[in-house]
Amino acid sequence: MGFAALVLRERGTTPYGGDAEAGQDGAPRDEAADSEAADAEARAADSGAADPHPFPLLAASEPAPGDVDAIEALGDSVALMAAHLHAGMYPYLVGLARFDRVEGWKIEGHRSCAHWVSYRTGNDLVTAREHARVARALEDLPEIGAAMARGALSFSQVRALTRVARPETETDLVELAEGCTVSQLERMVRAWRTSNRLDEAERERVRHESRTFVAYPDEEGMCVGYFRLDPEVGAKLMRAVEAASDVLYRERSPMPVGPAESQRQAAQRRADAIDLVAERALAAGFGAEDPKTLSGSRADRTQVVLHVEPETLEAEGEPGMSELEDGTRVSRESSRRLSCDASLVRVTRAPDGQILNVGRRTRTVPPAVRRALEVRDRGCRFPGCGLRFTDAHHVVHWADGGDTSLQNTVLLCGHHHRLLHEGGWAVEWWGPDRRAAFRDPRGQLHVGRPPKPPGLEADPVQALVNRNHARGARPDPLTATPRWRYERDIPDAVYFRAVEAGV
Repeated sequence: MGFAALVLRERGTTPYGGDAEAGQDGAPRDEAADSEAADAEARAADSGAADPHPFPLLAASEPAPGDVDAIEALGDSVALMAAHLHAGMYPYLVGLARFDRVEGWKIEGHRSCAHWVSYRTGNDLVTAREHARVARALEDLPEIGAAMARGALSFSQVRALTRVARPETETDLVELAEGCTVSQLERMVRAWRTSNRLDEAERERVRHESRTFVAYPDEEGMCVGYFRLDPEVGAKLMRAVEAASDVLYRERSPMPVGPAESQRQAAQRRADAIDLVAERALAAGFGAEDPKTLSGSRADRTQVVLHVEPETLEAEGEPGMSELEDGTRVSRESSRRLSCDASLVRVTRAPDGQILNVGRRTRTVPPAVRRALEVRDRGCRFPGCGLRFTDAHHVVHWADGGDTSLQNTVLLCGHHHRLLHEGGWAVEWWGPDRRAAFRDPRGQLHVGRPPKPPGLEADPVQALVNRNHARGARPDPLTATPRWRYERDIPDAVYFRAVEAGV
């Protein structure tokens, strides 16, 4: 009896190995009756007469362990809610694409749409980048968007499809994606991307441009991240890690352990090996003149010589000489920005241009103040940023009489430092606790505090369902369920059309 029930469930309103046009008893579906029932459901939802809690998972009690029917109903409820969430994700992506197209994120001073999404929606930056990318890609892929809008495709599936889909090929790809699991689809898309028609040189250039290395502390303070390196760089890194790991292995005289514990210890040794590699590299040094010193402010890390007259740096001064070593003109505001955190050498010239005196090199932000800023600010102070690579910005520029102290300096990343000097923004201290407040060119104040979360309906779940129904999205518990369990189950016609479309 249980097997018969399973077969009947597979032949529901959404096909799962069955006929889409057949009802649960195998007979042809009455489309007029279905339409009438859908209209009645929509009227009930619009009038507020719908069951406020249509999902068993929201009920007060949970099924007993042996109540198979109740457990299956709960599973259907979870799957149905997932389909509604997939459908609800589509309007969010449509709005995000429009927001990105008009560059709304620039109004609030963010570096990109992804940074705005991360700050305003509670997603990490990697996820936010994918949201922004997929949102823009869907503008040219209406069929993939329509499948997502009705709950048939999840964001993970759409994310994979948008990497290879084109307007002329998306139909075949949607047919495949609706029947596959996410892991199957990801695997096929990776294979298609590897075997595309780019010539080898172009493929190598694209691959090299995609290199990246990201590391950041998690909520427990552990350093986590990801990297994508050129093959030869990755090989060098792994050789160094393996060599250091071998040294640690010999030093610790390991005791015999089981296979699982042995793998865990090996992974920990590789983590410790990274520390040893970094320590030895810093001890060896990287520079010819001062191989042991890499720390300090930006002025120590990179030397760009800027010749500028004192009057040029003053807020009310006349624009005078401000040029790089090769004579390239630099604007006055750019000079003020660069001089916020730099090494300063005063040179006195005679009227005929001869040099009369060259003073000692000093830092506009002394090392002690810089260290105190690092402890206090922990990165860029602009709301939602926090980038660790920063400049020290004078709230009142030192050329205008401002002092170089904790009370008059704040750490900013390069992007937000440029906003304050060349972008028309300003920073001021706000409130009794002296928080850094940033005023945009419109006069709007941006204070370093989390944005107020948007207000939600009393029953956001039912509100989402009603909105989906209003848009015509009426998923059922099998809408988002894959049709084929294994790749060998995919019909040849569907598979080979998708292969042609993907490459």
